[in-house]
Order: sequence, then structure tokens, then C-alpha cells
Amino acid sequence: MYEAIQLERRGAGAIIRLDRPEALNAWNHQLGTELLDAVRSVAADDAVRAVCVTGSGRAFSSGANLRDLTARPLTPDGHIDVHTTLTTVYHPILLGLRRMPKPVVAAINGPAVGIGCSLALVCDLLLCAESGYMSLAFVNIGLVPDGGSLALVSTRAGAGRAAAMALLGGRIPAPELLRAGLVDEVVADDAFEQRMHARLDAFAAGPTRSYAGSKRQLNQWLYADLDRQLELEAAIQQEMAASADFREGVTAFVEKRAPKFSGR
Repeated sequence: MYEAIQLERRGAGAIIRLDRPEALNAWNHQLGTELLDAVRSVAADDAVRAVCVTGSGRAFSSGANLRDLTARPLTPDGHIDVHTTLTTVYHPILLGLRRMPKPVVAAINGPAVGIGCSLALVCDLLLCAESGYMSLAFVNIGLVPDGGSLALVSTRAGAGRAAAMALLGGRIPAPELLRAGLVDEVVADDAFEQRMHARLDAFAAGPTRSYAGSKRQLNQWLYADLDRQLELEAAIQQEMAASADFREGVTAFVEKRAPKFSGR
């Protein structure tokens, strides 16, 4: 049914696995549309009582595919249209997972970067392999964090951590993620898949309505304004897509050199 993801059933659990391992599970148009369809499918399926999101190969997700990003349609004023993709694909995926009336586990088997970081953080419980890390690397190409990432990081680890991740764009390794509260458990790489299955199986056999009720309470207290935050991010990201620094950031990335930003 899918090509860029896998949707697996494990009893009353479902595993959504990003499946572009040759590209470190970077998001392109196909992966985004298939992931949205899978999220909606498991949310609507009463036989699915718990969900796990993970990646194939050695990455959870390296974020948006830059070549796919620059190939998107243009706005009327001639700039890459990032707003449409964010609001019609990315946001429904994230909100679908956050508001799904069943527990969602993120099994971070490797790097979780950019929108991949948001995908992990929007889940209810986060397992991370020892080799995994998170990064909001948008600043390195002149963009800003999107996908609700700053709201999600702030909720789990505070505004200071969110600001540092946004402004520095560095990698946060698994042990530091655990200390900061950005993940709930770190597991040795060779035991990771087994632990992921055990956690999913336990949720799938648990009190589903209780889990759903807890999520409703958390969403009301912590994420009641998430829709407006996502819309603000999309608007600011569209501004960044029109900047000279974004053009330089992309050019430098393609040319494999350090960018020379002008602040414009």
C-alpha cells in the first residue's frame, strides 16, 4: 500500500515505520502524504489500541529533504511555498498523533532532526536508542524551527533548552536528552527493537480509554494553543523562505561549504 513508509500490525498495536533508509528517512512529498494517510488510518481503526512511530535503518528521520523542499511550487511572488506543505501535510500529521485517543510511542532509533524531531516530540512516550540524538538544525540554512518543535521542547525541557536548540542548531545526544526530559528512556542499541515491542504491547493491552482521557487533559493544559502556534510558525517560515540567508544556506549545503550569511 505504501512505498515511503511501512504500516505494520502487531496484535492491537500498529507500527508506522518511516522507510527511506537510503536518505536517512528524510521527508519528501511522498513520505509526507503516506504518513498522513497512515496516521489517519490508525486513528480511525478501533482495533488499533496503541501506535508506535519509528524509522528504518540507522535514522529516525533526518528532517525535510532539502532537494524536495527547493523543488516545491512557488508563491505568486516567486518564493518557495513552504506554507502550503506545512499546513496541509505536516500539521495534520502532528495534530493527528497528538490528539489520537490512544497512546503513541516514538521509538527514536537514530537521528531525529528538524521535522523528525517534531515527529518524535509530539508523541506521548519517547524511547531513544543510545546512538540517537535530536537536532533543530534549521538555523544552519537560514530557516526557523517549525512543526511545533519549540512549543514541544519548551513543554518538556523549558524555554532555555528550546532557545539553545533553535539558535545553536547542534546535536543533543541521547544521555543529555534523558537528563533534560526530552526523552523518557534510553535503551542500548542491541536491545532497542525488543524494548520498543514490549512498550507497544503493554500499551495495546492496557486501558485505552484511560490513556485517551489522560491525553485529553494534557492537551488541554499544555497544548490548547498548538494550532495557532503551528500557523505562526508556517507564516514565519514562509518569510524565511524569501530571505537571502535561506538562499545562501541552501547553496552552501549543496556545495558542501560553510554558509556566508548576510543577515538579509
